[in-house]
Amino acid sequence: MGNVNVGDAEQDEEAGFRAFSTKVEGTNINPQTLLATDYLNHFNEIVMMLEMIPDMPECFEDAQAWQPKSYQDHFRDSQFRDRDLAVEAYDHVPERFRKPFEDVIGQMNVLIAMTVERVGPLIEAGGDGGELRMVCSDASRGVQKLMDIASAIIHGSESRFDQREIDGLLGR
Repeated sequence: MGNVNVGDAEQDEEAGFRAFSTKVEGTNINPQTLLATDYLNHFNEIVMMLEMIPDMPECFEDAQAWQPKSYQDHFRDSQFRDRDLAVEAYDHVPERFRKPFEDVIGQMNVLIAMTVERVGPLIEAGGDGGELRMVCSDASRGVQKLMDIASAIIHGSESRFDQREIDGLLGR
């Protein structure tokens, strides 16, 4: 009673994936992963803001206002041509891509939050910009490296990232 055959669940998951893989052909959604690189534009915004803060501290308010956004919420709010398909397909992304993708996105969100937290006091202290520039530059490079990993996953890479490298990016 109530027991679900694991094999049946896996077959259903595979069938859903195959159906969406066919649906996304000819779109900007990768048929192998059912993911789209357009999501990374959300992170490009904060990277640009972080790079501008040392020369234009008033950009910090925009960086503070930036909020993490889930993959599906990003597409719900976007003008992406295939946004509805991207939202729907995400429920069928194979776990071997979804888990590492979500892990990397989580790491980016943590790095960004930590950076914004560090930058505020530096701006308030009116420092010479050296430490501020370093913090913003390091964070920008770190987020870009994580975006490269996310992009590789979106394009079908199943290689795993090294947690020591991620911890290094986060200053742990």
